[in-house]
Amino acid sequence: MAEMDLFADERAADLAEAEKLRREIRHNEYLYYVLDAPEITDAEYDRMMVRLRELEARYPDSIPADSPTQRVGGRASSQFTEVRHLEPLLSLGNVFSAEELRAFDERVRSGLSAGSKVEYVMEPKIDGLACSLIYENGKLVRAATRGDGVVGENVTANVRTIRSIPLTLKVPEGEAVPELLDVRGEVYMPRQAFMRLNEQRAERGESEFANPRNAAAGSLRQLDPQVTASRSLSFFAYYLVGEGAQPKHSESLALLARYGFKVSENYKVVENIDEAIKYIGDFNELRQGLSYDTDGAVIKVNDVYQQRILGATGKDPRWATAYKYPPEQAETTLEDIDWRVGRTGVLTPTAVLTPVKLSGSVISRATLHNEDFIRAKDIRIGDRVVINKAGEIIPEVLRVVAEKRTGDEKEVEIPNVCPECGWRVERQGEEAAIRCTNPHCPALGREGLIHFVSRDAMNIDGCGPSVINALLDAGLVRDAADLYSLRKEDLLKLE
Repeated sequence: MAEMDLFADERAADLAEAEKLRREIRHNEYLYYVLDAPEITDAEYDRMMVRLRELEARYPDSIPADSPTQRVGGRASSQFTEVRHLEPLLSLGNVFSAEELRAFDERVRSGLSAGSKVEYVMEPKIDGLACSLIYENGKLVRAATRGDGVVGENVTANVRTIRSIPLTLKVPEGEAVPELLDVRGEVYMPRQAFMRLNEQRAERGESEFANPRNAAAGSLRQLDPQVTASRSLSFFAYYLVGEGAQPKHSESLALLARYGFKVSENYKVVENIDEAIKYIGDFNELRQGLSYDTDGAVIKVNDVYQQRILGATGKDPRWATAYKYPPEQAETTLEDIDWRVGRTGVLTPTAVLTPVKLSGSVISRATLHNEDFIRAKDIRIGDRVVINKAGEIIPEVLRVVAEKRTGDEKEVEIPNVCPECGWRVERQGEEAAIRCTNPHCPALGREGLIHFVSRDAMNIDGCGPSVINALLDAGLVRDAADLYSLRKEDLLKLE
C-alpha cells in the first residue's frame, strides 16, 4: 500500500512538472514564433523540450493534444492572410549525440525492408525562418512561412524583395518548364548584415536583435516590404515538392541550383551513419568561418521513395532529423564597463572582461547593449558572468553567476555626462539609448569619419579606426572633406 502511495506521489509530481514545462514552452514559443522576441536561448528551450518528452514518455496516457511536443510550430499572425500549404511544411526533431544519431539510423532501417541500402544527405542547419515558395509555369506566385505546418502566413510581397530568390525559374534551354513547383528553404540574415542592422538600431536608440534568426524573422514579417528590402535577407533552398521533385533528394538539390536557387555548398551524400557522424564533426570546424549562422546539421534519407515509406509522425518526418551542436559558453569576470559614444551620440556600454577563450578566439570585451539590458540582468562590476557569441560572432554577456557573488561587486553607474566631451546626456521617451546632447561632441566627428571610410560607405582600403584616430590626433583632418586634401608627406609623418 505504501509502495502504491509512493508511486502516486511520484506520478503527481511528474505530471505537475510536465504541465509547468508546457506552460513555459508555450509562452516562449509565442515570444519566438509570433512576436519574434525570444527571452531564452535555443539551448535552454531544447533542455525544457527534452525534459518534457522524458516525462511524457513515462505517462503516455496523460499527454494532452495541445502539448508542445504534439505540434509543429507557431501559428499564423493575424497581420497576414493565411495560406494552406500544398503539403505540410513539417519541422524537424532534434538529436544531440552520436548515440542518438545511431538510434535514428536504426529506426530508419527498421522502417524499410530488410537489407535496404540507405544513403543520407548531410546539410547545414541554417538558423533562419522556413519558407515555401510556389512557382506556376516558372513564375513565383506565392510565398508562405511555416505557421503551424499546415497553414502559414502569406509573405509574398516581402519575399519578392530577396534578391537570392528568382522571380522566374532559370530553366535550362531544352528542359520543360514545370507547371507547379513548391520550393522549401530557409530565409536568413548573413552575419555582416546582422551586425550592420544592430549598429543602425543602436544608433537610433532602438532595441537590438538577439541573433540573426530573430532578425530574419522580424524582417520577413514586416508590413512594409520596403523595410524587408533594406535588411539584406538571403535564402537557401533545401527541398523540392511537386512535379519537379527527383527520385533522390541530392538530385533535387542539383536541380534547384540549375533553376537559379542558392543551395548550400556544404551538402554531402554519405553512404552510412558513420560517415554522417564524421561530417558533423568536420562541419563543426568549418561553420565558424561561414558568412551565415548555423546551429547544427540536418541528416535526410536520400531516396525519396524511402522517404515516402517512412512517412511522418504528424509533427516531423521519420526520414530526417537535425543534430544540434552544444552552445559554446565561457565564464569570466566583468572587470569594468566602457561607455563609448557613436556617430549619432548614443552611449553604448561594453563589458571589459578578464580575457577568456571562446569559439577559437580570446574574448576580452562583450556588448551590454544598453541601460535596460544591464538592469534586466542585474549586472554589476566584479560579477562572474557567462558569455557566449550571439550569432556565433558578437560576444555577449548571457547571465550573471549570482551564486558566486562575494559582496564586493559594485552597482553600475549610468553616466549623466558624456565621457568624450563632458556635456549632459539624456534618454528620450521610450528610447532604450542615452545620448550626448552636444552637437559638436568630438566623438560624433570621429565616429562619423570612421563610418565614412568603412566598407558600407566609401570603402577606402587601409583606412580604418586606428588611421582615422592618428589623423585626428595629428590635426590633419576635421571632417570627411579633409581626407581629399591629404598629401603623401602628411601621411609619412604618422606612425
